[in-house]
Formats: sequence, C-alpha cells, structure tokens
Amino acid sequence: QVQLVESGGGLVQPGGSLRLSCAASGRIFSIYTMGWYRQAPGKQRELVATITSGSTTTYAHSVKGRFTISRDNAKNTVYLQMNSLKPEDTAVYYCTADVKRVGATTILSYWGQGTQVTVSS
Repeated sequence: QVQLVESGGGLVQPGGSLRLSCAASGRIFSIYTMGWYRQAPGKQRELVATITSGSTTTYAHSVKGRFTISRDNAKNTVYLQMNSLKPEDTAVYYCTADVKRVGATTILSYWGQGTQVTVSS
C-alpha cells in the first residue's frame, strides 16, 4: 500500500503565507504526477496545482502567481508554497500522487487525508 501524509496547514491572516508538504511512503517504484486539490465547505473539490515527474507545472487560475508547487523526488515529497493568502483560499487541502508500486503493472492514484487551511483575521 501507499500512504500520503500532508502537513503544514493551519490558521493564517490574509496576506500571509503557508507551506504545505505531502510525503509518500510504501512500496513505491515510481511516482508520476503529483498535485494538490482543495475543498471548501459546501463546494466541490477543485484542482489547485499539479507537477509532473519532469517538473512541468499547472495551476488553477485563482492561485496562479500566488502559489508554487514543487517536488523532491528523492524524498517522494510534494510541496505547495502559498503566498498572499486570501479568505477564499480557506479549504481542506488534499495531495494526490500517481504511483506505480513495486511489482505492479498499473499506475494508481492515491490521496492524502487532507489538511485544513484557514485564512482569517
């Protein structure tokens, strides 16, 4: 099995910054695209950012220029640096990773448990 564990969420004032981390562990052969999604109360889960194994990134329009996704392949970890945070960024943030496990022939998507980010004064 593969586990994704997020950390770094919390309460921050508008205009502040937070850095989320997500570490993957288990019998991992290779990790392909990794990403972050978020879900605000009463809303559908939405894509925030993705990064391929070759470090090509994509961002939601609402976070472009404020958030930066990166990864450390040696640590099987993806990061989300969030700057200039706004109250509308408040949500549970989930990381995801497309993983081929050792001995497997298919790539499966795994999700973390989520970490709360609250932007409020």
